[in-house]
Amino acid sequence: MIKIGITGGIGAGKSYICNLLKQRGIPVYNCDEEAKRLMGNSPLIKKKLTQIIGENAYTHDNALNKPAIAKFLFANDKNAAIINSIVHPVVKQDFIDWANKQDSGIVVQENALLFESNFDKSVDITIEVYAPTEVRLERAIARDKSSAQQIKSRMAQQMDEEEKRHRADFCIINDGATNIEEQIEFIISQIVQSKK
Repeated sequence: MIKIGITGGIGAGKSYICNLLKQRGIPVYNCDEEAKRLMGNSPLIKKKLTQIIGENAYTHDNALNKPAIAKFLFANDKNAAIINSIVHPVVKQDFIDWANKQDSGIVVQENALLFESNFDKSVDITIEVYAPTEVRLERAIARDKSSAQQIKSRMAQQMDEEEKRHRADFCIINDGATNIEEQIEFIISQIVQSKK
């Protein structure tokens, strides 16, 4: 089985590319969605978050107390790293367990922070979805109904796109002009050939 990690900055079109791969029958694991699910129902994460945040980390009906988590996150620059150190190992293991259950020669991990969180070590091949900053900004404003300043602030917190392109094994240009299907076909054929 070949594990592919797909990343890209905000508005680059990771989810769009992953949906095209799903249409081809390739299973996709969305790290953001699964991390949220695991923060809500992993006994290990619950135990550790409760230890560092307190009993109010979860509500009376055992749901994640998002305001309490947000308050902890923004109280200190180091707190995001603390939460990541609790959540990321569980997500990595969940991805491996999920991948092992798939009946497919290729599986995909969609992860905005693939390199930043060292999740690239849990996959065989990495693909960066790339779009120019202006295009990403326009897409993200339309999608998230946020201001340009809010989106730029989120962009500034992510790894530089050129750095991601340099580190990735492949790059898909998603600028609205370059043919996506041809790029996907080429990359998949290259990956399959390299593993023969």
